[in-house]
Formats: sequence, structure tokens, C-alpha cells
Amino acid sequence: MSMKPIRWSAHARKRAAAREIGQAVAEEAIRHPHSVEAGRPPRNIFARRYFDAILQTDMLVRVVVDETPAELAIVTIYKTSKLRKYLGSKTDAD
Repeated sequence: MSMKPIRWSAHARKRAAAREIGQAVAEEAIRHPHSVEAGRPPRNIFARRYFDAILQTDMLVRVVVDETPAELAIVTIYKTSKLRKYLGSKTDAD
């Protein structure tokens, strides 16, 4: 199955830059999430643990995505150190 193209909203690009989250980190979270939860329809929140090179610690990136038949549109993005809050027992996962 091929993945739909990913489109970044202007807001998401600004948030990613302000929060020092790379495009590759965000897109990896969408392609290979550790978890996906329903947001306000039709949105889903993709989460993936990663090592933040700037902060030198494990972080969780959360990407809010509006899925249409044609694409995955990134609405906003943020990172958090609260791995257990969002992943629960999955905190030991790769």
C-alpha cells in the first residue's frame, strides 16, 4: 500500500521551525508512528518517540494530521518530554 502524499500547512511549518522539529522527524512519525489517536474528526494525532539532538534527550513528537482522500495534511506539530503520558507502557518501544 502506498502512502498518500504529505502536505504541510503554513501554520505547521511555522510551529515546526519555532519548536525546532525537523521535517524528517515529523514525516517519520506519520509513516511509522508508535501510536495514532483520533483527534477532532477528520483529524488523527500521530506520535513517535525520537532522540532530540538539540535537547540531547528522548522526546515525543505529536503531529496533528487532517486526512483527505488525496493527502495527509499536517495541521500542527509539537514535541513533549511526557513519554509516559502519551505512550503509557510503550515507553520502552523503539
